[in-house]
Amino acid sequence: MRDQIATAMKQALKAQEKRRLGTIRLMQAAIKDRDIAGRTNGADAGVSDDEILSILGKMIKQREESAVMYEGAGRVELATQERDEIVVIREFLPAQLSEDEVATACDEVVATLGAESLKDMGRVMAELKKRYAGQMDFGKAGAAVKKKLGA
Repeated sequence: MRDQIATAMKQALKAQEKRRLGTIRLMQAAIKDRDIAGRTNGADAGVSDDEILSILGKMIKQREESAVMYEGAGRVELATQERDEIVVIREFLPAQLSEDEVATACDEVVATLGAESLKDMGRVMAELKKRYAGQMDFGKAGAAVKKKLGA
């Protein structure tokens, strides 16, 4: 994953794509920050690919929220910039699951773990994050699991 990001950065640099290059640098900075935080906790190896997917997912969510705020404030050009960054970040994530696929995955994990009540929701969500890192919106998945477990 790191190699893929580094290669994309070199390509953006050669092609003089400033917005793309800036976004990729932000991605690398976020990953490096997490690496440093891990080192202070005693982990010498950098973050795993699953953690990188999680970081990228959070970056997308932040940009979506910012874009909505900018549009509400009448700053369309900034909202457009945020959405352009989302497009670049999504290139590094696996394909997103559809709502039906998310529901099916939630049902499968609930059945596999034998989850029966909301007390089991944490285990179910942890397993979903392990299996589908970067592939689904866990907010929507959480709602589906809650519905399945009878809330």
